[in-house]
Amino acid sequence: MATMAVKPEDYHKVYITKTITVYPKSPPKHAKLLHLSNLDRKCPILMYLVFFYRSPSPHKELSQSSLFSSLKLALEEVLSSWYPAAGRLFLNPSTQKLDLLCCDSGALLLEASTRVKISELGDLSQYNTFMENLVYKPPLSTNISEMPLLVSQVTRFGCGGYAVGVGTSHSLFDGQASYNFLRAWACKVNGIRVDGDHDEEIVEPVHERGRLLVGKRGDHQKVMRIMAFEHLHELIMQSGSSMKCLGISEGIMGRNTREEKFVFRTFCLSYSMVERLKSNVTRCASTGGANSSCSCSSFEVVAAHLWKAKTKALGLTTTDRRICLQFTVDARTRMTPPLPKAFTGNAYVLSSIASTGAKLEGENLASIIEKIKEAKQAMTENYVRTYLEALEAPQESALPPFPELTIVSDWTRTPYHCFDIGLGNAMYASPMLPPVMQVAYFMQSPEEEGGVHVRIGLPHKYVQPFSHYFLTV
Repeated sequence: MATMAVKPEDYHKVYITKTITVYPKSPPKHAKLLHLSNLDRKCPILMYLVFFYRSPSPHKELSQSSLFSSLKLALEEVLSSWYPAAGRLFLNPSTQKLDLLCCDSGALLLEASTRVKISELGDLSQYNTFMENLVYKPPLSTNISEMPLLVSQVTRFGCGGYAVGVGTSHSLFDGQASYNFLRAWACKVNGIRVDGDHDEEIVEPVHERGRLLVGKRGDHQKVMRIMAFEHLHELIMQSGSSMKCLGISEGIMGRNTREEKFVFRTFCLSYSMVERLKSNVTRCASTGGANSSCSCSSFEVVAAHLWKAKTKALGLTTTDRRICLQFTVDARTRMTPPLPKAFTGNAYVLSSIASTGAKLEGENLASIIEKIKEAKQAMTENYVRTYLEALEAPQESALPPFPELTIVSDWTRTPYHCFDIGLGNAMYASPMLPPVMQVAYFMQSPEEEGGVHVRIGLPHKYVQPFSHYFLTV
């Protein structure tokens, strides 16, 4: 029988062949209200990751239907413990704030196929728009109380490989919790007991927000200055002053910044490049460039290097404009006593350091790292509580992409590419477009231990100079 010719315009399509709702195998007996923290309420949207897998070896004989079935059965099991993922957000009438109703409404699981081969996507570390077809996006018109908090799409490629696109609500999980959930799901797929000896780090999740709810502060605690908010306010005031001096209205400024073309790129630092940066820090510290120990983490040295490279690429090093580096810090270990390791809510808060472009140009990596360390050490329980209380105030719906602001989110402790669903480790785990394009994600290299992949959004005209300054180590 002759094969029907494929129309060129149909080749790149992704066809949804099945959509089901997956419910917990053992759901809670009664609907349960989970009060969210202000960190949970800050960004109630789905965050997406796409995992790419090679075609199964012939002896495995794993069909798409059997893979889909194993993922479904495992998800039913894991949702019994991670039951908030089957719930829905709702506007609490008594507080007029978002909370989560654990009502067993289920998660969505989709099956899809495409004629495209994985090899045709090129370098998987680099984002391309086709990847957006590998995740399910509920219609924008969907009421928030009907929006699923967990969606997953299993797509088979023309080469026999697979992509699993997972979206989780940021009100439900932060990065660490999302990673723990995916590991638990993978363990169920592979028949590994979550509480067994195979991986003692995987434990039963703790969903109650507890001490991260506002109103738990003791009277003896002093309200702290939150530098992340103060520095952001300075950038807003600086931007407003610049517009007034140039005679530009705020409406025009907002429109121009939105229209500026951002591109999402990944820059790969090898293990040897990271080590050379650390050696540079040691050399600077030994000649009096810093007052404390010259030791530093990969995160600290790459963050400092990124800040200098971006500032130089954007041409800010000859100005006295205020510039700011903000980075996420896990509050789980900052509380006394620490939050449970298996805490599933949002527990990352922003820390911040600031300078001017001209001053930063004259600083070496060692002195910048010293400031990063000091900012991290200031992240006490009192800081976290003040931060949460500050989020009670009305938040800006959207901020323009200040070129003077650099934000870093550290994913190097969450190796997403190790999400094994019976096909081995993923070839790559690719985040989709974030709500704030200029955020830089630090990710483990799947090819080389100690290597760091940095994915960041930049205005197109600055990609080339940034690549030069960042990759020249």
